[in-house]
Amino acid sequence: MTSTKPSYRDLMTRELLLWAVVALFSKAPVAMAPLALVFLSRESPGGYTLGATLASAYVLGEVVGAPLLGARLGRSRMRPQLALGLLGGALAFGALPLARDAPSPVLIGLAFLAGAAPAACPGGVRSLLTRLVEERTVPRALSAEATLTQITWAAAPGLVALLALQMDPGAPLALGAVLAAVAALLLLALPERPTATTGAPTKVRMTRSLLAGWPVYLTSAAAMAMLATAELVLPALLEDRDIPVGWSGALLAAFALSSALGAFCYGLRTWPGSVRAQSLVFLTLTAACVSLVAFLPGLPGVALGLMLAGVFQSGVMVSRNLSLREQLPEEAHAAGYSVMYAVQGMGYSLTASLSAVALDKAGPSTAILGGVAITLLITAASAVAEGRSARGTTPPGPSTEERSDARARAGATDAP
Repeated sequence: MTSTKPSYRDLMTRELLLWAVVALFSKAPVAMAPLALVFLSRESPGGYTLGATLASAYVLGEVVGAPLLGARLGRSRMRPQLALGLLGGALAFGALPLARDAPSPVLIGLAFLAGAAPAACPGGVRSLLTRLVEERTVPRALSAEATLTQITWAAAPGLVALLALQMDPGAPLALGAVLAAVAALLLLALPERPTATTGAPTKVRMTRSLLAGWPVYLTSAAAMAMLATAELVLPALLEDRDIPVGWSGALLAAFALSSALGAFCYGLRTWPGSVRAQSLVFLTLTAACVSLVAFLPGLPGVALGLMLAGVFQSGVMVSRNLSLREQLPEEAHAAGYSVMYAVQGMGYSLTASLSAVALDKAGPSTAILGGVAITLLITAASAVAEGRSARGTTPPGPSTEERSDARARAGATDAP
């Protein structure tokens, strides 16, 4: 065991660079899909209404597919299952541009399949990452993953618009199909370390383990409620303040980039307090910064509030993943990440609906403050639940030291 302080330099290995390519190629189609579906149908008879319906079907597919497919990942090798999911998504992505003139139910079904088939991949790929690194390096690895995710989300809208307007409305989806297919092939080249436990977990044990993480899932729902508030109300807020609506894209890109910077900074050092406490503190700070958007005047005020919110939002992302790892046994990590992914989608969709009602009944500032209130309520409920969980028993699973020892033994066994 080494006493050297972990750093990002520890992540510069051949295996982790290959993982980064797989993660990028599997995340990019997800980031591009909703806007790409809108551009695909923009000039069709269904227009923007059909595009919004297809985007909703895609998100619904993710919400349904993530827990159903993710729960199976802990029972056998993950790579073949993840690869099949990515290939299924690639086929659906590729079929959508070819079937753009098909009846709406066909397109809706393909959009649903495009979201559902690879829905377990975000959780599975994250779980593979944590198995490829030493336990002490996991916070840096998850920070690097969050940085990669935010950069991908920042670049995706511009790439979709460029391809759809300069090449073909179906070009972004075609690119998504290619990236997903390549990610599936590269995924099979990644090593998969065995878990510290032996044998496949039973369905009852897996279900019990996943349910134990529900306070962390609440935190994820709160985080996505905050993101939905920032994204969906922003155009209306800019218009209400006589600021060109075109600034919304640049502001959201700045939000994502500041979040990437925040995630990188989170991994540079060890922060005080438990990761559960960190998640709650970061989430409260994010809500406070988003509320500033409702009060600070002009474009600089809106930009400052969003960028500060992005920095703290990244802390929520990393700390909640670390918190879930502590809460669940190792064989349930991939499934837990997938359930959390589904809860994020539900939190986003619910807040989107409430924001639409608030915009209709009141103004954009009120809608933003309503989203902040929802976030704080969920955060408070999560804090109470986690406090009770900390006083109770935790689900059975190997300790950090046992997981490290088991991984070391597995590495020695796999070595030539």
